[in-house]
Amino acid sequence: MKQGNLSKTNESTRERLDPAIVKTAIILIVGGLAPLFDTTIMNVALHSLSSSLHASISTIQWIMTGYLLAMGMIIPITGWSAGRLGNKRMWMIGLVLFLIGSVLSGLSWNIASLITFRVLQGLGGGIMIPMLTTMIMQAAGGRKLGSLMSIISLPALLGPILGPVLGGVIVNDLSWRWIFYVNVPICIAALILAWVGLPADKPVQQRQKLDIIGFALLSPALVALLYSLGQVGSQGGFAKWDVILPLIIGAILLIAFIVYALTIPSAPLVDLRLFRVRSFTGASILLFLTGLATYGAMLLLPLYYQQIGGESVLTTGLMLIPQGVGSLLSRGLAGKLSDHHGPRLVVLLSSALCVIGTLPFAMVGPHTNLVLLGAALIVRGMGLSGVTIAVMSSAFQGLRREDIPHASTATRIAQQIGGAFGAAVFAVVLDHQLSSHGMSGIAAQSSAFDNTFWWSIGFTILAFLFAFLLPGNKRGSNG
Repeated sequence: MKQGNLSKTNESTRERLDPAIVKTAIILIVGGLAPLFDTTIMNVALHSLSSSLHASISTIQWIMTGYLLAMGMIIPITGWSAGRLGNKRMWMIGLVLFLIGSVLSGLSWNIASLITFRVLQGLGGGIMIPMLTTMIMQAAGGRKLGSLMSIISLPALLGPILGPVLGGVIVNDLSWRWIFYVNVPICIAALILAWVGLPADKPVQQRQKLDIIGFALLSPALVALLYSLGQVGSQGGFAKWDVILPLIIGAILLIAFIVYALTIPSAPLVDLRLFRVRSFTGASILLFLTGLATYGAMLLLPLYYQQIGGESVLTTGLMLIPQGVGSLLSRGLAGKLSDHHGPRLVVLLSSALCVIGTLPFAMVGPHTNLVLLGAALIVRGMGLSGVTIAVMSSAFQGLRREDIPHASTATRIAQQIGGAFGAAVFAVVLDHQLSSHGMSGIAAQSSAFDNTFWWSIGFTILAFLFAFLLPGNKRGSNG
């Protein structure tokens, strides 16, 4: 395992977090709220946008697809860009791009202009999310990674709580343009805080040239894979050329990048030698599965409440709040347990909570008690939060400072592809189940949702297997 400035994970468990690190984390959290709110709000607003812009659902989907493809294109070069320009400057560039993209999206005059400006937003978000992790991990110096992850995971936890509710309010009472204008005050506040509060840093790799070949292989690979997975729902499955062809192209380019990155003597765009560290490999696989479970639930849960329960968009958003509350309740404990006992135990316990919290949804009927489902969502949220915090802290254990940008990029790619894969798989499974059970009655549709949630449980159980690749003690060893 690589050792360096970030290998000091055996610090006293009573050590308090450095106030300067906490300050940096809070400043970054403010900015991180914008792209995460944006994603959750968009999930509940697509139907409204379709009506307002007189566009079909298949066209409207490009508002999300264009955003995700832009993120996939820019994420691989964020580490190199930060080395050339400095972390603080790169973070602010991401904020500015996201701010401009939000304003222009709100001013859009038709669907084509909106999709174009969403791409600009995606470029900003693709810079911000990995940069947030990079800056915090480099500032931490390997100390109290679990506790730090419990802090910087706040945007990811608050997004699912407040985003659907805010989206429901906007859809019901305001113009669709406020879906994008709501980002403006967040971005402005984040820019001011970053300018005043983040420490200045000097570029550390001013002379390092961009790995052009690596970029030409990896970015198109991610774009092709994300595009393919994004097409699964609209095409009704994987067995369509609009899905298969980009999937094959993306897989070939990704394999070519892996071979290239492992053989070139100079620094590749993303250093895949990190996967020689067993805990990093396990963490990356688990992040893929976590992204799959999270985004799969983001598709299934709102649809269940709306189609089976007959709830409005706003009411659905309110009913999803318990999952976010559960995530908030467990994050502090998950961080401390990861620091004290190692991430393996936390992932095993948290995965069990995810299964327990999903089981009621795999056995629901048309008239299942909503209080029971709310309680289940609290348990499920506690599990998802615990897994994410423990896995992310494990991913950075034992890495050198210069490895962190590569690790941030790799882990973000794993999460993003996992999320796209989860949304695609669950969309196909649900569609198949609905077709098999028939659409004539609520009882049949409820049974279709039951079977789809069992698939979610099956993927969650896989986490138990890969958890044993993570460190099992507080020193962060691989044992």
